[in-house]
Order: sequence, then structure tokens, then C-alpha cells
Amino acid sequence: MSWSSPHGTPLPDWRSRTVVMAIMNLTPDSFSDGGAIMSPDSALRRAELLLNEGAEVLDLGAESTRPGAMPVDAATELSRLLPVIAALRRRFPAAVLSVDTYKAEVARATVAAGADLVNDVEGGRFGARGMESPMASACAALRCPLILMHRRPAAAYTDFWSEVTDDLRTSIRRALAAGLPAEQIWTDPGFGFGKTPAQNLALVRNLERISALGFPVMLGASRKSTLGAVLQETDPLQREPGNIAAMVWGVSRGCSMIRTHAVAEIQPYLRMAEAMRRGQNWQAEES
Repeated sequence: MSWSSPHGTPLPDWRSRTVVMAIMNLTPDSFSDGGAIMSPDSALRRAELLLNEGAEVLDLGAESTRPGAMPVDAATELSRLLPVIAALRRRFPAAVLSVDTYKAEVARATVAAGADLVNDVEGGRFGARGMESPMASACAALRCPLILMHRRPAAAYTDFWSEVTDDLRTSIRRALAAGLPAEQIWTDPGFGFGKTPAQNLALVRNLERISALGFPVMLGASRKSTLGAVLQETDPLQREPGNIAAMVWGVSRGCSMIRTHAVAEIQPYLRMAEAMRRGQNWQAEES
């Protein structure tokens, strides 16, 4: 079985192609596009553009995760998210909506409002006690897919790869223990979260170590500071070549979904990366 929306919205077939998730930040302080979408009308305009460019999932975030960002409470998140979800559901009833949150309360309210999946940057750790995770329990009850991202407060590792994979295994075990079916679980290596630039690059270089855990992998490197460090580019908007390179390498290493700000720009590179991954199994699409 493949993943499924609690609302019956058809979800992209990640087994046949790499899925494109488009970032929609509903925040005033996100690192590259804060303040760009601050009303349902601006969200509708942005969503229409992204969908026309080839986005298959719209990822709505209402709390910035940039370094130094101030946390917001659930009520603030919901005040930003719920009007946008309602507007998107009216205008684009078939669009796949993801909510970028680590709070179970926000997940429950937004899925009830029409969101199809949850993208959790804390990997189900927020509020967890032992093997009990509020987010995993919420998504299991909601019958909702859950993306579990790896994250640590700081880049402090004794054995980088074993600790990253062990952390993700713990997140996965919590989700399964809560009753979330395996086909509803995704992993994310957490590029840019609690890792040095060299460690972030290692994640992409050997992404197959994450996919070896047995769950589809999402990769989100778009505009992040590691790309700027490599390219010597301080402007996040000028880091797209780094995102494209990371995406192409990630696809070759088994990535199943790309999270990006720039949907149109990546399309020809993604098509080429997919063709090279298929190799002799590639066939031209019918026009």
C-alpha cells in the first residue's frame, strides 16, 4: 500500500517519480521569504503559481525554523494557517496540503480543516515521553501521513552516522508504537538542522543510508546556509545552483521527495536526474 490522505485526496505516487513539495512560509521572519505570504489572498496567488509550475505538495509553515527565530505558540500558528487552508481548499480542492509543524495541537486542527499530511521538523520528539509521542499519536488517530525529520539542538556527535540513523529509528519506532501504519511514515535527514556544513554535505552524499531505513526520504536543502558556504553566497535567493546540485545528487541516492522554494527552476534538472536514475529503463514521455 502507498500513503493516503485522511480526506481521500489523491497523493503523488512517489514510487514512480520524485515528488516536488513547494515551500509556502506564512511567517514574517523566515530566512529568505518572510512576509511574502501574509494573507489568504497572497497565499492563493502563490499557490496557483506553484501548482502551475509543477508543485505536487504545498507545504504550509507558520513558524520560522531559521537560527535565532522566536518560537510561536499554537494559537499564533493556527491564526496564520487556518484561514489559508480554508481558502486553498475552496479554490484548489484537489491540491495536496502539508502543514509544517511540530505541535500535535496544530496538527489536529489543521488536518481537521483540510490538510493532508504533517511535516514535523522535530521528528515526533516534541513533548515525547519515552516511546510516547503526542505528534505520532495525533497522526495515527487522524490517519495522516507524517514526515519525521532528524534534528538536534547542536552539531555535537561522537559517531555522526550511527547517531543520526539511531535518532531516526527512535522517531520511527514511536510512530509505529502509536499505531501509525508504516506506509504513512516518511523520513527527512534534516539538512541544515543541528549539523555542520560538512555534515550536511555528507547527508546528501550518502543519502542511501537514510533510505536504507526502509521509508521514503524527503530532502530539503533549498537556500540553506550550507549552500551559501560552499558557493560563497550570502544572499539566500542566489543559492539556487546549490539546491539544484543537492537535488540531483539526492535523487541519484534514492530521494523520493524534494522540498524547494523554486519549483519552476528545478523542473528540467529533476527530469534529467530522473532519466539518469532510470538509465536503460527510461522511456520518453508521450507529448
